[in-house]
Amino acid sequence: MSDSERIAGYYQVRGYKPAKNYSDADVVVINTCVVRQQAEDRVYGLVRNLVSLKVKNPNLKIVVTGCLVGAAVREPSGTMMKKMRKMLPQVDEFLPIEEVGFEYQAVRKDNIHAWVPISNGCNNYCSYCIVPFSRGKEISRPFEEIIKEVKDLVRKGFSQVTLVGQNVNSYGADLVKSKFFKLPDGRKVQPIIVKHLGRMRIPTLFPHLLEEICKIAGIKKVSFISSNPWDFSDELIDVIARNPKIDRNIHLPAQSGDNEILRKMNRWYTRDEYLKLIVKLKKKIKNVKISTDIIVGFPKETKEAFLNTVKLAKEVGFEKAYIACYSKRPGTAAWKVFADDVPHAEKDRRFHILDNLINK
Repeated sequence: MSDSERIAGYYQVRGYKPAKNYSDADVVVINTCVVRQQAEDRVYGLVRNLVSLKVKNPNLKIVVTGCLVGAAVREPSGTMMKKMRKMLPQVDEFLPIEEVGFEYQAVRKDNIHAWVPISNGCNNYCSYCIVPFSRGKEISRPFEEIIKEVKDLVRKGFSQVTLVGQNVNSYGADLVKSKFFKLPDGRKVQPIIVKHLGRMRIPTLFPHLLEEICKIAGIKKVSFISSNPWDFSDELIDVIARNPKIDRNIHLPAQSGDNEILRKMNRWYTRDEYLKLIVKLKKKIKNVKISTDIIVGFPKETKEAFLNTVKLAKEVGFEKAYIACYSKRPGTAAWKVFADDVPHAEKDRRFHILDNLINK
């Protein structure tokens, strides 16, 4: 949603106006997702459905942007780009999302809640995930730019914001150049040091950013998505606990409850470490609710491994889970190393077991 709002702003400054529907448009822009094969397949179907409009309107331009384009450009083997050009010969332009940038004013349909991107890209390289290819390395927006945007939103009548990034709680790791960081008001603060496996992993400014946004008069609710368990510092938990403006619904992707599968996924925690984090959150943050992402049918996921995920779900008591059947994505480590050896029917069975357990 955040990307789509800024894409609309990108075209608005070029003189375009929204059409009533796509059949009346001179330019149709498709903002894509590529996390799973199913999302990619929907793009191919949508473009095919638009071809007939080109017969009626020879000037119609079809533009594809978003994660599919980013992944195709960066995927090292070239497989995705070849496939995309072959499958989408009717497309007039493939627009990399980074060309849209943060500088364009978002065209928002909601007048109370706003999506505010704070970073773009990811440095983590989970073995199943194509996001580092679709988005590139993590780049943080300037601290003062985010604060200014939120203040501008308040002046326009907005009272709720959701901070958006592929890994929000590592925000600012690329901005930290010394022992202290200067906030927009001139105060100096120390970056929060995130430790993992007994050593310093990253310095982050995310707890400071949350704190400063909560101070802005007129802001009533602050949410954020998405965060990695291994970057969820004690300081971040404390900031959430002492600021009632911050949403008590926290999205914390688990992906699996089995240690061996987590290792193959290149997730940097064990099930016990994940559970310890959940205990901390529940102990310090009153009325906290946890949602999550889970992948079923990852290569080599045995029935026992899947049952470990079921046990984790029961122990945590997730408020909601976004469950996906594993699909191999070109260029990822899992695609290169592991055979997709769990049958589709078994993936589907596991999906429904978890969906009925958590989401019903």
